[in-house]
Amino acid sequence: MDLFTDLRYAVRVLRKTPVFTIAAIGTLALGIGANTTIFSLVQTVLLQPLPYQDPERIVMVWEDASAAGFPRNIVRRSPY
Repeated sequence: MDLFTDLRYAVRVLRKTPVFTIAAIGTLALGIGANTTIFSLVQTVLLQPLPYQDPERIVMVWEDASAAGFPRNIVRRSPY
């Protein structure tokens, strides 16, 4: 019964101050949206396995050509 009374009081107070209500709802919306976005990125990038047969065998090869002015040349497969 106390919860219902507290909720009615909260609604009355929020109805009296619409600017504060809008600010509170906006802050909650931004917080929930940011948390959802970060969780989705972490889930996709870190927690799900890569969509390849043997993802632990994937490597990246590069050469160090800093003497020629290229600090890291990525070796790419030719399209031909």
